[in-house]
Amino acid sequence: MHLILEEDTYLLDVLIAMAPQCSKTTLRSWLKDGRVTVDGGVVKVANTLVTLGQKVCVESKPQLIANKIRVIYEDNDLIAVEKPTGMLSVSTAFETSDTVFALLKAKFRPRTVYVVHRLDQDTSGVMLFALSEKAFIRLKEIFAAHDIERKYCAIVEGHMTEPKGSWQSYLYEDANYKVHTTDDPEKGRLAITHFKTLNSTTKFSRLELTLETGRKNQIRVHCRDAGHAVVGDKKYGSSTDPIKRVCLHAFLLALNHPVTEKPLRFTSPIPSTFDRLA
Repeated sequence: MHLILEEDTYLLDVLIAMAPQCSKTTLRSWLKDGRVTVDGGVVKVANTLVTLGQKVCVESKPQLIANKIRVIYEDNDLIAVEKPTGMLSVSTAFETSDTVFALLKAKFRPRTVYVVHRLDQDTSGVMLFALSEKAFIRLKEIFAAHDIERKYCAIVEGHMTEPKGSWQSYLYEDANYKVHTTDDPEKGRLAITHFKTLNSTTKFSRLELTLETGRKNQIRVHCRDAGHAVVGDKKYGSSTDPIKRVCLHAFLLALNHPVTEKPLRFTSPIPSTFDRLA
């Protein structure tokens, strides 16, 4: 359910008007669980002032896997989930059980879960997995052909002066799993990122980033190379960490269904903690 405000008021009062049958305790639990958004961003503070024209939405109670991963969409061929920051996408030599892939395998066993793409451990947001071999094969083709829309929100260091643009370079990974830029197309793989500056202060800027290619650490390296490291990303040059996480979130993934070809659009609310910075 949703409501577009006709006057300035506090968020809890808006929820009372939207759901008069519910107690304040219930409404506060909705906030705590991240079910309430204002103009698309999750808000958890009851006394937040919302203003004329803003849209307040209450999402359905989230379906969780192992109380850690929110399910965005599921059918017989695929599942879209929201990966929390700090969790690995797939197993490594250092962690095999507490990963998105491992939790999904446990949920769907004995069915096979197929890894389609990855998000960095410290990046949150939309991830897609295949649940059938037919969907997996087609999804790999879709990703390889870049027939997919992927958008991220990042808070970066410094004041961005360019309203929009594109970054292009060749990237390669060294023996220590760190990604670098090179001018040599024989040494690296082409990476293209499009950016739009949504807000900029003297200390931080909020960017909307669209991937044309999907290389490992692509956004983080391109932001660093542009002189605006992602906030909290010490691996790639950030000197600040005000909210104790890498400020990068995959908020949109859109494509045609690999089997039915029906248009799909998966979104994940941008963390409200980003709003403290830009």
